[in-house]
Amino acid sequence: MSESPVNRRKLLSIIEMGGYPNFTPLYTAAGFDVVVKNSMRKAIVYLKKERPEVIVAEFNFQSDFRDRTSSLESLMAVAQRLPGTRVIVFYEREFRAQFERLRARFPIYESLPFPIQENRLKECLSSAG
Repeated sequence: MSESPVNRRKLLSIIEMGGYPNFTPLYTAAGFDVVVKNSMRKAIVYLKKERPEVIVAEFNFQSDFRDRTSSLESLMAVAQRLPGTRVIVFYEREFRAQFERLRARFPIYESLPFPIQENRLKECLSSAG
């Protein structure tokens, strides 16, 4: 017998750039109801109404931002006010230094460099819930 939808944990997947496999089946197999948003703005609106147990987002370095390194900073400002919500971030190795500056300011549960190793993502999801 499967878990009823009421008892399943929520996972917010934010896919702005993509270019990697669709992990929705993996998230579902890990016991999550998955909501996908394709922009940080839409994700932030969602977070003002819902409280997912896990957020999976991309760190997309944007050198043209004057006061931020990424739109992920705006999301993290909201997510840090959600106790118990774990944030998993995918990032490009070449932007690790910029990502680590963001990580020093916000509570990021786990980070995974591209290409994403599915077994490592599964481990993160398992320990997050």
